[in-house]
Amino acid sequence: MDAKKYKSELSDEKKEEVIKDFLPFIKYTAFRLSHRLPPQLTSDDLISVGIIGLLDSLDNYEPTRAKLKTYAEFRIKGAMLDEIRAFDTSSRSLKEKVNELRDACVKLEKELCRAPDGDEVAKSLNMSLDDYFKILKDADAVITLRFDDFGSNSAGEDINLLENIPDESGRDPLRQLMDASQKEILAGLIAVLPEKEKLVLSLYYWDELTMKEIGKVLSLSEGRVCQLHSQAILRLKGKLKAAAAM
Repeated sequence: MDAKKYKSELSDEKKEEVIKDFLPFIKYTAFRLSHRLPPQLTSDDLISVGIIGLLDSLDNYEPTRAKLKTYAEFRIKGAMLDEIRAFDTSSRSLKEKVNELRDACVKLEKELCRAPDGDEVAKSLNMSLDDYFKILKDADAVITLRFDDFGSNSAGEDINLLENIPDESGRDPLRQLMDASQKEILAGLIAVLPEKEKLVLSLYYWDELTMKEIGKVLSLSEGRVCQLHSQAILRLKGKLKAAAAM
């Protein structure tokens, strides 16, 4: 069944039923991405964009290539990230500053034989601690992706995103070995992070708490939790870049 045939077989009532089924996921995803929102957007805006993304996925869905749930969730989150990216006002200078912070973290860790704190990183770059935290706060805005980024491969050839969604039931031994190796490397890098940063990552990615909920658990402000999250991601990116260069 091709996309046009599938689309034609969906009644308005069926579409409303599908939207109702996916609404909890849409709201949850919007809430999870809310800490990345620029001033011009709200969580409600992301929910609306997510619904549009869902309807778009129904229009383009081909049942023979992937499960609807897998494809729709992929398009919903992608539509939200596209919207955030569209309002992204991050300048090239900000991205350069983020890279400077990352490289400074790697350099100081080698010199100190431990993870540097924010004050040490700020001093090494001759900036105030407030400026350091401001860059961390803005860092999430430069770590977003859009579907257009994956519209072609390195040879300039068009690619079909749907064809690149992995089959979750597949058992590729090489892929499993690579995944296990990558997980082991990442786990080792996370293990040497400062305790609060490890805890924030654990609560956010494993327990799936929001930044606000983590703040309540740790008796910290939501802003401080965001700082710890950004700082941890910055350290990990630096460590991974250093490991890849070895």
